[in-house]
Amino acid sequence: MDAELLSGTFVDLADTMVADFDVIDFLHMLADRSVTLLAVSAAGVMLADPRGELRVAAASSEAAGLIELFQLQNDQGPCLDCFRTAQPVTAADLTVPDQPWPQFAAAAARAGFRAVQAFPMRLRNDVIGALNLFRAEPGPLSPGGLRIGQALADVATIGLLQERAVRRVETVAEQLQVALNSRVVVEQAKGKLAERLSVDMDEAFGLLRGYARNSNQRLTDVARNFVDSATADFPPAKTGRSAPREPARPAARYPAAEPPGNH
Repeated sequence: MDAELLSGTFVDLADTMVADFDVIDFLHMLADRSVTLLAVSAAGVMLADPRGELRVAAASSEAAGLIELFQLQNDQGPCLDCFRTAQPVTAADLTVPDQPWPQFAAAAARAGFRAVQAFPMRLRNDVIGALNLFRAEPGPLSPGGLRIGQALADVATIGLLQERAVRRVETVAEQLQVALNSRVVVEQAKGKLAERLSVDMDEAFGLLRGYARNSNQRLTDVARNFVDSATADFPPAKTGRSAPREPARPAARYPAAEPPGNH
């Protein structure tokens, strides 16, 4: 494990007091870094809405996001049990018979996942969501991996709650709802860009995220501008309108996303 990346990740997760803090990018960083540090296949983050119901907030891949949604739609899975009990849940081998979540286990196996580890995102008695790690090979995480996974979930939770407290948000639930609403806009932009460029959803998200970082804009602002744009040109201008094209030149292509892992 990269010790420098690990320490840098904890610093990044704790540093939520920057003026342009973007909760969606923060949650995707949590998912991406979890995959890199713990050598798992994918990661997802679920957060509770104001009614206390879980919703998918971030995922390191489209496959992980779909499996998270499957759990919610079928009301079964280790991630839901983790949130409800506020305790880590290990599903070390989803291919063995007599699974406690038979529908989820079958769907996860079809998606290429053989094991799941879920960590509660909690502070004392308050549980706001769950960090979920998916593995292509069966078997539990090592004891050290379990400690690091829970620590990542805990630090991210503290960072989120601290940011909301300092900015005097009325309730944590309302701020989480803002994050979840922002994700809807990001998903719409992913779909629109994927259709336009004939790429998959993961590549479309990488393009949006890379452009947001390269242009020093918030991911949610870039996504909203792109969704609201009435023209076919892209990337969207900061004003929400597409930049005009010169007659003799082809339309500018979307800037390439940063290579995976260069966060």
